[in-house]
Amino acid sequence: MPFVSPEVFAKQKIAAVQDYSILAGHAFANLFSKPRYWADIYTQMDYIGFGSLPIVVLTGFFTGCVLALQSATSLQEFGAISMTGNLVALSMVKELGPVLTGLMVSGRNASGMASEIGSMKVTEQIDAMRALGTDPVRKLVTPRLIATIFMLFFLTILSDAVGVAGGAMVSVTLLGLNPSSYFHNSYRALYYADIVQGLTKPLFFGFIIASVGCYFGMNTKGGTQGVGRATTQAVVVSSVFIIIVDFLLSRTMIGIFGR
Repeated sequence: MPFVSPEVFAKQKIAAVQDYSILAGHAFANLFSKPRYWADIYTQMDYIGFGSLPIVVLTGFFTGCVLALQSATSLQEFGAISMTGNLVALSMVKELGPVLTGLMVSGRNASGMASEIGSMKVTEQIDAMRALGTDPVRKLVTPRLIATIFMLFFLTILSDAVGVAGGAMVSVTLLGLNPSSYFHNSYRALYYADIVQGLTKPLFFGFIIASVGCYFGMNTKGGTQGVGRATTQAVVVSSVFIIIVDFLLSRTMIGIFGR
């Protein structure tokens, strides 16, 4: 990467933020107007949602297992090992479920979007779409945006469920807790505010994953090497955005609901 002056560097980054904002705004506005490419939307739902099921289920399940195992050690010092279900349920639903699912989907699909659209960009297929009168943002970006937001919501619910189940398996088999007591405590630990917080985050994370992945794909330059760079940048930037937005959403939700 060539060295540039701080002024040029700042201008490049501001221009990149501007281009990203325009692309994301254009794709979001397309949600409320026709035509809608339903075949592309269903294809992306299948690829993003069902294709991500194995990694999301494995991540959620073993995160719940480890969470129960580690938390039990600390809770045992206070004689509160029966509260393991409370801790696992709250941690998975409010924080770990949405964030880990978002990061897993980002690693799998943001890179896929960037490489797929980037390949179309360097082979001038996107220019050909414009020449034929087709809006590339409506055709390529908006279906991915809809599919990612929709499927990430349900993938997060699944991750929360298998995470609590993984914690139950460890609690019953290794810690000797009563399964009925574990699930009862898990249920009692969750309030309406916790569910809302846990299910609001995937909507924002899905928007970030799709918009960032498509942005780097649409702005790919430099042939096959550029596709590789765009793929790497898409994963890194979307993951960082997810972590930052997670903090901001958590702070906002705590301010609204008080927990």
